[in-house]
Amino acid sequence: MHASHPSPSPAGRSPGPSPASSARRTATTLALTALAPASWGTTYAVTTELLPPGHPLFAGLMRALPAGLLALALTRVLPRGAWWGKAAVLGVLNIGAFFPLLFLAAERLPGGVAATLGAAQPLLVAALAAAVLRDRPTAWRLAWGVIGVIGIGLVVLGPQAGLDTVGVVAGLGGTATMAAGVVLTKRWGRPEGVGPLALAGWQLTAGGLLLLPLTLAVEGVPRHLDAAAAGGYLWLGSMGGLIAYTLWFRGIGRLPVGASAPLVLLSPLVAAVVGLALGESLSLLQVLGFLLALAALLAAQLRPPARLAPLPRARPTAPRPAETDLIPGGRTR
Repeated sequence: MHASHPSPSPAGRSPGPSPASSARRTATTLALTALAPASWGTTYAVTTELLPPGHPLFAGLMRALPAGLLALALTRVLPRGAWWGKAAVLGVLNIGAFFPLLFLAAERLPGGVAATLGAAQPLLVAALAAAVLRDRPTAWRLAWGVIGVIGIGLVVLGPQAGLDTVGVVAGLGGTATMAAGVVLTKRWGRPEGVGPLALAGWQLTAGGLLLLPLTLAVEGVPRHLDAAAAGGYLWLGSMGGLIAYTLWFRGIGRLPVGASAPLVLLSPLVAAVVGLALGESLSLLQVLGFLLALAALLAAQLRPPARLAPLPRARPTAPRPAETDLIPGGRTR
């Protein structure tokens, strides 16, 4: 006699995860991914309080290259084929260009203002996703996007209109480069068998190697590095660099663009809280624009209200025959 085996499910597969478990996994992924922009929000305070001024390239180099080389040593995985070029492009966008622009903006602007410029990233991601990923934003997201731009304008062009022009341009430039990096990371994904730590290592190393000759040619090494500066570089390279980017690339690969992009709002929130704790201040009009921009960028990622959602089209149904038209046997006359 043969032992009986349980009959397979109708689809021939084991039942999938329950909605509750899927929701928990998504929430966990969102929480871990959110740690990246939250840690980036401390960059502005660390730069102004701990690092030597006038060396944005050196700060970007110290944040990228040591962390990238450490990731390569830990994973022992190098790009193959076309991924040499892809890793270089992503390294330039996410690291090599973004880091010095970020530190330049942090040096020349108040932390809350500099981070709010970065909060425009979801708008740029939505526009690039429409062109590259064929993910068209809805009218709801576009409308709130316009409101968000107005809010950012109030922050930048408030009563203190003398905010440094170079800092504003650097902040917007860094936002644009990282937005492009997010979209291309989502489009290209990761090679099979390559984890997010290796992908982060490739990009940090590529960006660091780009910054190395520029730093030596333009800025050089700061003359004085104390324990506070060493601690600042260590924080930026570890939590703000290798750990943050590993979690970020992991989240981008698992979450839709519309879910990962608004997480960067945590960066201006954290930066504003830290800046206020350090004695910075914003005018009432700038605070209004700050809150308006955050509300708009968050609302742009939500589903529109039901009354604004298009109604589903009713499917045409064939007319049912009247009872008088039926004859025995279920046929019509």
